[in-house]
Amino acid sequence: MKYRNCLFVARFPELRIHLHRFVVFVVLAALVADTKADETEQWSRFRGPNGCGVTNDHGIPAQWSENDYAWVADLPGVGNSSPVAWNDRVFVTAADEKNETRSLLCIDLQTGKERWRAETGFKSYKKHKNNSFASATPTVDADHVYQLWHSKKATTLVAYDHDGGEQWRTELGPYLHGQGGATSPIVAGGYVVVAHDHKSDSFLIALDRKSGKQNWKISREGKRACYSTPCLREAGGKTEVVFVHCYEGVIGVDLETGQLNWKVDPFGRESQRALASPVVSGNLVLAGSGAIAGDRQVVAIDVGNGNGKRAAEVYRVVRQAPHVPTPLILNDRVYLWNDGGICTCCELSSGEVVWQKRVGGSYFSSPIAIGERIFSIDTAGEVVVLAAEDSFRVIARNPMGQGSRATLAVAGKTLLIRTEGKLFAVRGE
Repeated sequence: MKYRNCLFVARFPELRIHLHRFVVFVVLAALVADTKADETEQWSRFRGPNGCGVTNDHGIPAQWSENDYAWVADLPGVGNSSPVAWNDRVFVTAADEKNETRSLLCIDLQTGKERWRAETGFKSYKKHKNNSFASATPTVDADHVYQLWHSKKATTLVAYDHDGGEQWRTELGPYLHGQGGATSPIVAGGYVVVAHDHKSDSFLIALDRKSGKQNWKISREGKRACYSTPCLREAGGKTEVVFVHCYEGVIGVDLETGQLNWKVDPFGRESQRALASPVVSGNLVLAGSGAIAGDRQVVAIDVGNGNGKRAAEVYRVVRQAPHVPTPLILNDRVYLWNDGGICTCCELSSGEVVWQKRVGGSYFSSPIAIGERIFSIDTAGEVVVLAAEDSFRVIARNPMGQGSRATLAVAGKTLLIRTEGKLFAVRGE
């Protein structure tokens, strides 16, 4: 039968042309699919793919000692930013406060050796004692790595290629707030998106990722600095960006046009900030706001599926809700790991508490899930691992020897742990 088909094609050359085109189409489609799959597997922004903090690298161990590190890299300064990665390159920032130098480093994922460093000078400015001069986490795609440097004089977004060559830079204007800057950019389709919320002249902006040119810009009232890093949501065949602000509310904006799709204003007007980043699951968006010394809440919003249904709050969690750490959605559960070391497991659909227990410690880091385990690091530098189960269980505690305010990252079956002055690699099987 195979030879008969070949003979049939030989007699009808126009069919051979069509078959050739079909084969080319299939190959290209497969390549595109592989590229998209590759992109979703990269830890390319704060808290990984779409900020969800979830990976299936089951081989990463839950417990280790100092003899188990694949490598340890010294950083040229301190910072609260988290590492990101693309294939075999890890990107992380640090600030040398004494010499007033900030650095974006590229580190080899396999060896821990520095590949290149982009340094820039800065003038120290007033900030919160828990903040740093390197708090914005980079974002990376197949072409570039993008770094946001906040300053009271001129906040700058810079794009480098993967070998350290600067490709473009865009000035976003001063960052005018006493606590200093901390929000991180994200790559969304063909754009780099930034929430520049501070004291005045605030805005949301989407820039062409290849040129740095503005695609759209949305002005904000600018009454309060918020540090929530946006995420993406698919709605009616289009992509929208989800932003969170304590007073501007939770909004969905069309990625291509900047048009407002929906808005919910759930947090009131008490003195507060939105620090945790939004996470999504289907039509549900989880967002948080509050204050360390005041009320804190995580609100679940049903935004519909583009069928005209009005976005609305469906529940909120207030008791022991986190302020800085971002919620974690895993399967049909929400895990809330708060600043004071109290962890809560809730039903995703209703917010009903399954369990609430004290782990201990103080946390700025957001939890991540590796398989069915939840990892987070406290400010003293202890990585705590919990079981993602309907009963509370501590699997392991791993002291790192240095404090940390950075969220963990995962790349190439490697857990990346950023402390005050080092980057540790714990590798799986």
